[in-house]
Amino acid sequence: MQRICVIGGSRYFGKLLVERLQAAGHQVTVVNRGSTPAPVGVEHLVVDRDDEAALTAALDGRTFDVVVDQVCYTPVQAAIAARALAGRTRRYVMTSTIEVYDPDTAALPPVPSGTPVPEESVDPTTWQVAMDLPWHDDAYLEAHYAEGKRQAEAVFAHAGGFAFATVRSAHVLGGGAREFTGRLAHYAGRIARGAEITVHAQALPTVFIHYEELADLLLWAAAADFTGPVNACSDGPLDVRDLAEIVATQAGREAGYRTVPAGEKASPFSFDRHYAMSNARAKALGFSFSRTTDWLPGAAAEALAASAAPTA
Repeated sequence: MQRICVIGGSRYFGKLLVERLQAAGHQVTVVNRGSTPAPVGVEHLVVDRDDEAALTAALDGRTFDVVVDQVCYTPVQAAIAARALAGRTRRYVMTSTIEVYDPDTAALPPVPSGTPVPEESVDPTTWQVAMDLPWHDDAYLEAHYAEGKRQAEAVFAHAGGFAFATVRSAHVLGGGAREFTGRLAHYAGRIARGAEITVHAQALPTVFIHYEELADLLLWAAAADFTGPVNACSDGPLDVRDLAEIVATQAGREAGYRTVPAGEKASPFSFDRHYAMSNARAKALGFSFSRTTDWLPGAAAEALAASAAPTA
């Protein structure tokens, strides 16, 4: 049994992670703003992580073997957490994102199209941090989501006092209505009613992961001893048409497409630039991934069922 703190953990794969940590026999503490209650038997600290004094007070007297941070989006949040948890944990795992590799949001080493992007393409130990940017502005943060994650990783990488690992997640799908981003629901809804899917002329593949598999990987990462970034994605990249055809098969419909002009925004998961990740490091460290095409039909069926369900 370990003492594990989850920052966030109120929905989707974070909620599932808390449940699986508890089922594995760990002593779990959840830290969040209290939007949903924690499971019975899980300690729940209701506090805003952005309030350093309140966070430090809430953690008073507590130490952990591992902290899993599900909701760190900026270097300011990372710095607050690093200070508040200094001396309180031996290991810190941050959930990050595939978006850190998006070449549209930073000058990154070029990766040939079709070559899976490795972790070293973004090294948090060398990434520059700018605390004076308007990270508290919601509009700025939304527009600079990838950079916020890169800089948050960098802060933790330099914090010291604990071993730091970051899990860079692929696009997370599955769970029907629990998939709160609505990206798979976008396809389910449009295909079910015969609307076109907007795509780029040469849409490139990307990578995905099922929300249950991501919860399993975070559970594994909490107990492991690796440091640095690790990519989390199921085997088998897919492009937007591959995904739409799987949804269409489940719907018993034909998918229709409209090609957008260069530079125009298209449907979710239609990409005109390459940054599909490699999962080779996680495999070498001992984690086994599923194939995307093994679970995506079921996830599509769940999304179709959720989109067809009557609303209250």
